[in-house]
Formats: sequence, structure tokens, C-alpha cells
Amino acid sequence: MKRIIPILFLLLLSCSEVEQLPGVLAKDQPNQSKLLQSEVWERDGYYINAIAQFELKAKVLGKERYRFDRESDLAPYDLALGWGRMSDQSIVDRMEIWQRGRWFYWKTDSYPIPRKEIEKSASNMHIIPATDEVMDELNDLIVGEIIYLKGYLVSAMYPKDGWRWKSSLSRTDKGDGACELVWVEKLLRIK
Repeated sequence: MKRIIPILFLLLLSCSEVEQLPGVLAKDQPNQSKLLQSEVWERDGYYINAIAQFELKAKVLGKERYRFDRESDLAPYDLALGWGRMSDQSIVDRMEIWQRGRWFYWKTDSYPIPRKEIEKSASNMHIIPATDEVMDELNDLIVGEIIYLKGYLVSAMYPKDGWRWKSSLSRTDKGDGACELVWVEKLLRIK
């Protein structure tokens, strides 16, 4: 038994991040489109309203689990995601990336690509799993993996006290309110 514990610990450490080969692995911008029909869901007294269809292929730059803030009732995970050259391991390796307090941060000693391109090609997304299967995939995601997700950008409200949370509809905004709030119906791990 004493030998098994160190081996399990080493296995867990080895799976904390996936190193990809250099090159753009998710070239396209997220696809956002108008709703074909109105969608509304209710979960534990919260009402979630679709405001746009949404899908993307991206590199997981960061994954943060939240348990104690109000928003974690709906979105237990935030994913920092990158596409275009922000899905290239050789670019990401030259940056420090972290998440805290529902924000995504990055810094670099010298810009591997222009700052505006970094800002347009990466985002922090608050993930609302639509199903238990999506939640299971979120639990298992490893930083560095390439994923495909499909669902909706949404707004959420809790009518009993008026609490509200709304997704950004732009990939070029920054600061407070710039994150996407995503109702995820499909989440696939590609690499």
C-alpha cells in the first residue's frame, strides 16, 4: 500500500497539463449566431435564457473550479480558452497564464504575438453544464487539451432577489462583463 500512494501521486501530477506539439490546433474564431428559436431553462430557481447560439474549438489555457461564490450554483468551472495562434503551444509556452476570482490573466516578458491578437484570441468563459455528462467532461478536462463545445451564450437571473448575470456577446471586449456565460450542451475532448 505504501508504494501505491506515491505512484498514484506521480500519475496525478503527470496529468496536470497536456503539452501539445507546436502549431495552431484550433484555427477558427468561435462561431456565434442568432437564435433560431427562443430557449429558456430553469435550474434550482434560476432562469437561464439563450441569447445566441455558440460553438468553438479551442485550447484549454486554464481551468478553475469554483464552489463558494454565488455564480458556482450555475457555473462551477471557468475555462480560459484560446484559438488561432493562442492554440499554438509554442506561443502559449512564452506566456504565464492563470485564473482567479472569475478572471483570466496572462503576462509575458516579450510578446510572442501582438497584444491585440492575444486579447482577441483568448477568453475566460463561465461554463454552465447542461447535463451530467458535460459536468463529467469538465471534471476530467486537462489544461492543454483541445476541446469542442456547443451550446448557447446566455443570461441568467434569480427572480426571488433580482440577481442577474449576462454573457458578453463580443470576443473583443475586455474588463468587467467581458466573459462569456455559456450553457454547454456538448463538450468533446479532441486531443
